[in-house]
Amino acid sequence: MAAIPLLRLSLSPPPRPTLSYQPLRPTTTFLPHFRPTPISLTTTKPRRPTTIISSSNTTTPVTDRLISAAAYFFPFFNGLQYGRYLFAKYPNTLGLLLEPLLPLLSFYRSVPYASYLAFLVLYIGVVRNTNVSRYARFNAMQAVVLDVLLVLPMLVQRILNPGPHGISGKIVMMSHNVIFVFVLICFLYSFGLSVLGRTPKLPFVGDAAGRQF
Repeated sequence: MAAIPLLRLSLSPPPRPTLSYQPLRPTTTFLPHFRPTPISLTTTKPRRPTTIISSSNTTTPVTDRLISAAAYFFPFFNGLQYGRYLFAKYPNTLGLLLEPLLPLLSFYRSVPYASYLAFLVLYIGVVRNTNVSRYARFNAMQAVVLDVLLVLPMLVQRILNPGPHGISGKIVMMSHNVIFVFVLICFLYSFGLSVLGRTPKLPFVGDAAGRQF
C-alpha cells in the first residue's frame, strides 16, 4: 500500500520553480588614469652603419715620389762645392758616402750648363705644370728655393773676397762646413721622405715654397 503514494509522486509533474525577474543594472567601472595611446603608422627604418674614410689611406703615386726624390739631387750636387774643406779632411769617409752617386754626379758635371738646364726643367716642367700633382710641384719648388739660397753665400764671398789665411780664412772654412752639413742633412731628409711618399718641409725653405701655390 505504501508503493501507491510513491507511484503517484513519480507520475505527477514536478513543481515549477518560481523565478523572480530583476532587471540587471549596467555597471560601468572607469579607469581614472587610463589614457589610450595613439597608434603610429609610421615605420622607422634601421640606421645604416656609417663608414668613415680616412685620408691616411691615400697613397702617393710612384711617379710623384720619383719626381720629388730626383728634384733634391739638383741642390745637393750644386752644394757639393761647399764641402771641399771636409772632403780634404775626411776623404775616406765622405768618399765612401758619395761613392754610389759618382756615376750620376759625373754625368751631371759632363752636361754643359747642367745647373741652368736643371733649373728650367724643374721650374717650368714641374712647378708651373698644372698637370703634375701638387705634391711633386711643392717638392720641386722647395728644391729650387734651396738651390737659390745656396748661391747667396758664394756671391757674398766673391764680393768680399776674403783672403785664404788668418781669421777671414777660418770664417770662410767654417761657413762652408756648416753649409755643406746643412745641405747634406736636407738632402737625406727630403730624399728619404719623398721615397716614402711623405711631404718633407724644410725650415724657412718650405714656407717660401708654399707661398708659390
